[in-house]
Order: sequence, then C-alpha cells, then structure tokens
Amino acid sequence: MTNLSSNYMGLDLKSPLVVSSSPLSRSLDNICRIEDHGAGALVMFSLFEEQILSELSEVENLVESTASITPETSEYFPQSNDYYVTVDRYLELIRTASERVDMPIIGSLNGVTSQGWIEYAELIEEAGAAAIEINIYHFPMNLDITGNEIEQLHLDIVASIREQINIPIAVKLNPYFSAFANIVKQFESYGANGLVLFNRLYQPDFDIETLDVTYDLELSNPHEIRLPLLWISSLFGNVNLSLAATTGIQSSNELIKYLLAGANVGMTASSLLKHGIEYLDTIHNGLINWMESRGFSSVDELRGTMSRDQLKDNPSFGRGSYIKMLTGYDSTY
Repeated sequence: MTNLSSNYMGLDLKSPLVVSSSPLSRSLDNICRIEDHGAGALVMFSLFEEQILSELSEVENLVESTASITPETSEYFPQSNDYYVTVDRYLELIRTASERVDMPIIGSLNGVTSQGWIEYAELIEEAGAAAIEINIYHFPMNLDITGNEIEQLHLDIVASIREQINIPIAVKLNPYFSAFANIVKQFESYGANGLVLFNRLYQPDFDIETLDVTYDLELSNPHEIRLPLLWISSLFGNVNLSLAATTGIQSSNELIKYLLAGANVGMTASSLLKHGIEYLDTIHNGLINWMESRGFSSVDELRGTMSRDQLKDNPSFGRGSYIKMLTGYDSTY
C-alpha cells in the first residue's frame, strides 16, 4: 500500500497535500470536508494586521507607521466591518475546527510592521492551532530604505513571534530578496521552522477605457511552479527547515515535481476553488498512480530525488541551465 504520510515542521501528516490559506477555511463544514477528502493539513484564511489594529482603534497608527514604506493611504485600508469575521470569531473558528478534525490546523497571520498584531500569535496558539504561518506581505516603495533594512524587518517579526509561541512557525516569503539563500539561513537562526515558497505579488492592472486601477485576482497556474521548484531543489538537504510549495498546483503533476525537488508538502487552494474540495481526491489518486507505476512505496522515498544535490553532476541549475535554454531555443521564424 502506498504510504502518503509526510512530516511538516514536526507535524505528522497523512498526506503531503495541504490546503493553503483561502476562503475555503471560512466554513467549519468546508474544513471537515477537506479532512474527509484526505488533506494532510489546512492553513486558515489570514488574520490581517490592519484588521487587528482596526478593531483596537489603532488603524491611524498603522497608516502613520507605514506611510514611509508603502504607497497606500488610509482610504485604501478596509474598515473593520469589511473583513469576513472578527478577530474573536477567527480564534473561535480555529478552536472549534481543532476540536472537530484530526488534521493539523495552521493559523495564518498577515502583516508588515512590528506592532501589536504579533501578540495574536499567542492567541492563535491558545485557540488550538498546531502551527502558524506568517505572511509578511511587504512592498517597499521608499527609495531610502535599504535591502538590509527590509531583511531585518522580516527577521525581527519572526524573532518576536518566536518569543510568543511554542508551536512551529512557517514563513511565507516572496522571492525578491537579493541573496535569497542567505536570508533563508537567517530565518532558520531566528526561529523559523519552515518556509512557504512563494507568496504571489498581486500586481494591479490598468483599465485603459475607464482609466481606473483594477485589482482582479488571477488564480495560480502550473506555469508558475518553476521558480519555487528551483529554490526548493536548491535548498533541500542544505537547511534544517521544512519546505512547502504553494504556487501552481493544479494537478498531481505539479505536486509530484515539488516532492521530487524536496518539498515536505505541496499547498493548493486555487485548484479547489476551481473544481471543488472533492478535487483533492483527483490529485491524491494521480500521485498514488504515479508512485505505484515507478515503484515508490512512500513519499519519503521519492522526496528530493531530483534535488540539486542529487543532480550535482547535471548542469540543470543556475548558469548552465540559463545558457542551455537560450542557446537551445529553436524559432520557427
């Protein structure tokens, strides 16, 4: 029998397929269905720094403190009644879900400053979350802030949360650090237990008819897996951090590739938003069929077999891959 069990940040999962943060976790019924269809764990929808501070009547402080590093003004921050649930309701949903299901429930905090939102990590732990995912969504626009300052901001947030809680911490990152491998090493020393690669940067678009800025959300697609695939393959075996892939999983194919690279888990939400929660069965069946056809009896057996270290004699990474792609392209024109 094929063994799909996996370990993510010390959590024993029955499957390497994890449902990432999305509106699907807003309903206890959905959470139960996600477990019924075999997910290894669930990341809750995010609790936002702005939401917390708004409920504390401190949103003005947030706007002042971030005015120098972000282009937004107060009119762009949602009001407290614009969020789906209150902070108390969020914590209660984690508490209820943790009691109802056996799969780990992972809380999600989304913020960018070192203000009072960090303290809510402890409340999420107390509510029963098995781990917490920190989404530091920071878009630095100030020309006077250096890369070192941006990196230190991220590290300080992780360190502050590590002081608050005992459960594992995963950091959801964007890929735009100047020395990504080095910042990964630093996250490990500052107390992180896992990395989630990668956070998508949601860029606005322009409507040339109305001259408005539009914010249409496009769900991820399989073409987006190559950058996280490269980094997971490069980091596997070189850091003591769990690695989660969270971009582009639309079928078992992408999950398999991530596992071959060395991911502990693959995370998906967009595929379920498109096809329904029961689509977890389709991805699982595809993974099982592929493993059986190639003689893999467990996920641990296949994990990392195509990592950079395993393919060190193959010039498929870095500059060698770059040159091969450019020189090997055959144009029909």
